[in-house]
Amino acid sequence: MFFKISDLELGKVRFRETFAPGAIEFFDPQLRQKAPIEASGAAELSPSTREIRVSGNVTTRMEIACDRCLEPAAIPLAADFSLLYRPASMTPQHVEVLIAGEETEVGFYEGEGLELADVLREEVLLLLPMQRVCSEECKGICPVCGQNRNQVACNCHAELTDDRWAGLRNL
Repeated sequence: MFFKISDLELGKVRFRETFAPGAIEFFDPQLRQKAPIEASGAAELSPSTREIRVSGNVTTRMEIACDRCLEPAAIPLAADFSLLYRPASMTPQHVEVLIAGEETEVGFYEGEGLELADVLREEVLLLLPMQRVCSEECKGICPVCGQNRNQVACNCHAELTDDRWAGLRNL
């Protein structure tokens, strides 16, 4: 769905869209969409500033490698969102600009409007947790033998060393 400026000038545009897995590209081969992205909400234009505010909610399920064991980790996502987009033409070109406070949460659009798929891609990426784990009980990979500790109970003992004192061992 494309939010045209000309349509937004007439009033708020409501949406209820479903994007099948693969319909939105996330540019990360390890990140896979496992369920449809369902989004609903509204987009509206501020006539004085030409800013577009898109708000609503999104739900889906993504899959990515677990940070601890590298097995696939299913990550359900569901959240409300409110994103603000300004015309790119309003930003000074070739000039450094100090960005502070709420300005860090502003996106930009070019041309005659904004694509909903781009908004949802951004929102899904923002919703992903910093540490992606298959479960909180995940034991990870053994640093000695490389086995997945969730599948194999290895008896390796990792020796903790402090390399800052390595020079003293030579004395």
